[in-house]
Amino acid sequence: MGGLVPAIIQDADTKNVLMLGFMNEEAYNKTVDTGKVTFWSRSRNCLWTKGETSGNFLELVSIKNDCDNDTLLVKVHPTGPTCHKGTDTCWGETNEANPLLFLTELQDFINKRHEEMPEGSYTTSLFKDGLNRMAQKVGEEALEAVIEATNGTDERLIYEASDMFYHLIVLLTSKGLRIEDIAKELQVRHRPNWHKH
Repeated sequence: MGGLVPAIIQDADTKNVLMLGFMNEEAYNKTVDTGKVTFWSRSRNCLWTKGETSGNFLELVSIKNDCDNDTLLVKVHPTGPTCHKGTDTCWGETNEANPLLFLTELQDFINKRHEEMPEGSYTTSLFKDGLNRMAQKVGEEALEAVIEATNGTDERLIYEASDMFYHLIVLLTSKGLRIEDIAKELQVRHRPNWHKH
């Protein structure tokens, strides 16, 4: 393609694809040097740094080659809408994170607490109290969620269910497991050929 390679632009946090551009070696080097994504404009036949006129820059997080070394995956932090039409993506989609992705972030945070055991941390105190106490906390929070479901408000149910999820992740972590292990099990159970053990 005349020294050009497609560059898929992905939000590093939301994982959403924002746009597709083209880079040559000069655009790639400028992107790496400045930390702002730069493309080769095929229509203007020159370099252009995304955001140089709008202020909506794409701050570089990482660049990877694909398996055939003919496409780049560029992970970014966008500083505004990506599309020149003012939308978050060039497909008119909203660039929002799926809230479920936060469970992995929370799992990683709890893993770090388990490894580092910083003083003054509630999570650390749970790990120090041992398996029985962690299991007890999951049970207590589950009961509180049931009470709110039957006699409380939706707001309180979400609050107590959040407490239950947090304590469950702590318990799983203490056993060397992750919240994703539960997601995988549910995924298996969702298959049409799954039968209860």
